[in-house]
Amino acid sequence: MPQLHQSAKKDTENINPSVKTFPQLLKEFKESMHRAFHEDDKIDSFSSTRGLPPAVLKELMSGNPLALLIPKEFGGLGGSIKENITFISAASYESLALSLMLGINNGLFIQPLAKYGQDNVKRRVFTQFLNNSCMGGLMITEPNFGSDALSMLTSFYEKDGFYHLKGKKHWAGLTGMADFWLLTARKRSESGSLMRDIDIFLCDVNAPKQKIKVEEYFENLGLYQIPYGRNNIDVYIPEEQRLIPHTSGVQMLLDLLHRSRFQFPAMGLGFVKRILDEAIIHANTRLVGKKNLFDYDQVQHRLSRLQANYTILSAFCLKSAKIAGIENDLSGLGLEANITKTITSDIMHEAAQSLLQLVGAKGYKINHFAGRSLVDSRPFQIFEGSNDILYHQIADAVIKRMKTDKQKKVSLFFQHFTPQALEKLKDMLNFELSHPLSQRKLVDFGRVVSRVQAMEHVISLGEKGFRKDLIENAIIVLKQEIADLLNTFHYPNDSRVVENYGENSLWFEL
Repeated sequence: MPQLHQSAKKDTENINPSVKTFPQLLKEFKESMHRAFHEDDKIDSFSSTRGLPPAVLKELMSGNPLALLIPKEFGGLGGSIKENITFISAASYESLALSLMLGINNGLFIQPLAKYGQDNVKRRVFTQFLNNSCMGGLMITEPNFGSDALSMLTSFYEKDGFYHLKGKKHWAGLTGMADFWLLTARKRSESGSLMRDIDIFLCDVNAPKQKIKVEEYFENLGLYQIPYGRNNIDVYIPEEQRLIPHTSGVQMLLDLLHRSRFQFPAMGLGFVKRILDEAIIHANTRLVGKKNLFDYDQVQHRLSRLQANYTILSAFCLKSAKIAGIENDLSGLGLEANITKTITSDIMHEAAQSLLQLVGAKGYKINHFAGRSLVDSRPFQIFEGSNDILYHQIADAVIKRMKTDKQKKVSLFFQHFTPQALEKLKDMLNFELSHPLSQRKLVDFGRVVSRVQAMEHVISLGEKGFRKDLIENAIIVLKQEIADLLNTFHYPNDSRVVENYGENSLWFEL
C-alpha cells in the first residue's frame, strides 16, 4: 500500500502553524472536513474503499492539524489536552476513522515523543511534521503477544552507536502509511535471554537501515480508512532515537498507554453526538403506523439512553482534560484509565447498535452511517486492552485496595472513591464481597465499579454548570444500569461448557 499522504507534501511546505490560534486551527479543520465529507469529495459515497484517497487526505491535512500538540519551542501550537479532546471530538463527529488517525498521531506518537524524546531528535521530527504533513504511530502488539504485550519477543542489542531491533509487529494503525514509528522492544543479553524491562525507539522509515517491511495488509472489518498489517522489524536505530524514561521503560509505557486511554472519550463524544443527532432526525421524520417514531415509548427509551451517553462522555472528557497532560505521570492511574477506556468503548458500540435498530434495514448498507458505525466502533472494545481483561483488572485493583484498607464492605470503598455517587447508590452497594471471586464475577464487578465512577463524574459535571435535565437523565440511566449489573453479579452462575456436546443432543432423533 502506498504512503497515501505523500501527494499532500508539496503544498504544505513552509507552514508556520505557530501564528495560528486554536480557534483558527479548529475552524479551518472543520471547514476542510465539510469539504471532504460533504462537498467536493463526498467520501461517504465510497466508504468501502481501503485507505483515504490522496486528494481527501490532502484536504484534511491542508491546515496541518497535527501541529496542535507539537510544543511551541519546536514550532507547534503547544496545545493542551483540553484542546486536543475538543479537536478529536470534532473529527469523530464526521468520521471515527479520522479521529482515530489523529488520536494515533497525537496520543501514541507526538505526546510520548514530546515527553520522552531527545531534544535534537524532537526538533528534526517535529519540523518534518510541520513542513511535510508527516505521520507517526506506535508498534507494540506482536502476533503471539496481544494482551500479554510485556512478553513481547521483539529484541535489540547495542553495537557501534546503534540499536539493532528484530521482531514482528502487527495491528499497528497506519501500517505502511506513517513516516515515523515508536517501536517497543526488550534488550537481549549476551547470554541470549531477554530483559524484563521495555525500551521504546523512534524509527524513521525513510532513513538508511530503518525501513520497516510490511509483509501483509489486513482486510480489516471496519475502519477502512486506516491500514493495518503485519510488519517485519529489522532496523538499526541511532542512539539518539531512543526514548529516555524518567524511571523505568515499563513505567514509561504505562504512562503512554494510560494517557491514550484517558483520551478515548474525545473520540467517543463526537461519535455519540453524531449518532444522537442522526437518531433524533430519523425518529422525527420516519412514520410508522401514522405517527412518528419519536412518539413511541420504546424509541424514547433508546433516545434517552443515547442522550445519557452523550452526557456521560462529556463528564469523562472534563475529567481527562484536568489530569491527562504530559506534565503528569499517569503510570499509577491504571484503575482510572481502564475505567475511562472501557466505559467509552462500551458506550460507543451500544450507541451504534441502538441507531442501527432505529434506522432498520437501510442502516445495514455498508455505505450508511448506522452500519459503518457498528463495525467501526466494535474494535474500540478490543484494542488497547480487551474490555473483558480490563474489567477484570479494575476489579482486582479495587479488591487490592480494600484488602490494604482491611475493608470487606463495598460501600466503604466507594465512600472514598466516589462519595457523591455513593449517596445515590447506598442501598445497592451495601454488601460484602465474598472471596475468592470467579473470573466472570470479577468482570461483572469491574463493570459495576466503572458505572459507579461514571456517575461520580456526571455529578461533578453538573456542579460545573452542565445542563441540569441532561445530568438528571444520565443519573437515572446509570442507576438502572448499575442495578441490572448488580443483579447479574449476585446471581449464582457457574455454568460450564460441555465439550462433547454432540451425544444425545440432536433434536430430530427425539
